[in-house]
Amino acid sequence: MRHKKIGRKLSRTSSHRKSMLRNMSTSLLEYEIIKTTLNKAKELRRFVEPIINSSKKKNLSNYRYVSQVLKSKKIVAKLFNDISKIMEGRKGGYTRIIKCGFRKGDNSKMAYIELVGRNKKRTLKNP
Repeated sequence: MRHKKIGRKLSRTSSHRKSMLRNMSTSLLEYEIIKTTLNKAKELRRFVEPIINSSKKKNLSNYRYVSQVLKSKKIVAKLFNDISKIMEGRKGGYTRIIKCGFRKGDNSKMAYIELVGRNKKRTLKNP
């Protein structure tokens, strides 16, 4: 039985899943919108929202935590300087999932995941 087993396994080992979520969160914070499968988007939301929440309070321990998770100094700087200012008034719900149909090859459900309050003028880098 799977009682109290939270999260999706996504048919991956734990190390692969952790690495994939780190890479996807880095891409999401860099481009502010990415296209992925619906299940990955839902799991990414659970992974990236605590990171954004901890970046709102700027202290050394939060900076170390975020840089340990994301592994990219450029993205950590963008998160603490730009994205945290946009999300300052929000208490949660930093991401939005928009369903966008099915993938042509295997008919899996696809979705865009984006940061709420992102710059609308940018074009999609990862359609």
